[in-house]
Amino acid sequence: MTPERFGHLADAYGADLRRWPVAEQAAAQALLASGAGPVQDALRQARELDQWLDSHQLAPSPAGLAHQIAASAPRPRPRSFWQRYAGWLSPAGFVGVGLAGIGAGMLVVSLSLPLHSSPEALPSIFEQSDAEIILSTPAEEIEQ
Repeated sequence: MTPERFGHLADAYGADLRRWPVAEQAAAQALLASGAGPVQDALRQARELDQWLDSHQLAPSPAGLAHQIAASAPRPRPRSFWQRYAGWLSPAGFVGVGLAGIGAGMLVVSLSLPLHSSPEALPSIFEQSDAEIILSTPAEEIEQ
């Protein structure tokens, strides 16, 4: 470790070597033991700065300040129906439109196909033939 590196670490972490990175502590102790003048100066300056910072005291806050700050905070407005459910209504709308499309497609297919394959079956409503449809009931049912 160089004296410059020691000075940078003392500026960053202070005079207490226990606050320094663990990987740097042994090298810093060895450099301090050598008694180099720039290292001792850097440590002295860091110690003075630490003492000056530790001597600072905060002024006590007035009683009720926290309550006053909380009371002055803006109150959240109640959210409307659309704001509360906008996150899931939009996807639900897409699902609903898709289901309606499926239903309409099934209706068109069911109306365009004949009901039975027998010759007596009614033709599809989409069939374009000129054949007349005659609905009849057997004579026995009429007489009863």
